[in-house]
Amino acid sequence: MEIVNANKNDLPFIYKLFEEAIAFQKANNYIGWLNYDKIFLQKDVENLLLYKVVDNENILGIFSICLSDELIWRDKEKADAIYIHRIVLNRQFTGEKIFKHILNWAIAFAAKKQLSFVRMDTWAANKKLIDYYKSYGFQFVEDYTTADTEDLPIQHRNLNVALLQLHVDSSWKTEFHAIIKVAGEKK
Repeated sequence: MEIVNANKNDLPFIYKLFEEAIAFQKANNYIGWLNYDKIFLQKDVENLLLYKVVDNENILGIFSICLSDELIWRDKEKADAIYIHRIVLNRQFTGEKIFKHILNWAIAFAAKKQLSFVRMDTWAANKKLIDYYKSYGFQFVEDYTTADTEDLPIQHRNLNVALLQLHVDSSWKTEFHAIIKVAGEKK
């Protein structure tokens, strides 16, 4: 299993993953997305911020990252974190612990870039999902309602989210420093 940048040829499949995730959330009465923003996804691909988890040419999941998130983290934004956004897993690979691979990659990325945190947000009303992320070591920071601004993807506007962070300590920085090739860097 590896994590690599998604490309524009992946976009139709990525859209399908979002549509399947929304249908799954609705069918199971889960709190989740009502829609998704194709333009933001296209920009994430162009800016090398959208990644895919692949195994034997199968896309197991996707996620986006950013290194600054003032709109959601406000005064807590100190250029010391990698932010994971828009995680979507391929339902065909349920049970593969894909999030664990995403998190290990994010920790390695943070270590290599000398960042102190891996941060993310999720629906504040989804206690089950918050507890899932806490089981991986994330700490709850606060609930926050996002602004209704075009600077955010459609699905993130005016949304009550729980802010979560995982501190990347010095032992992790040593352990993970050599495992990752950051996009755009040569080995």
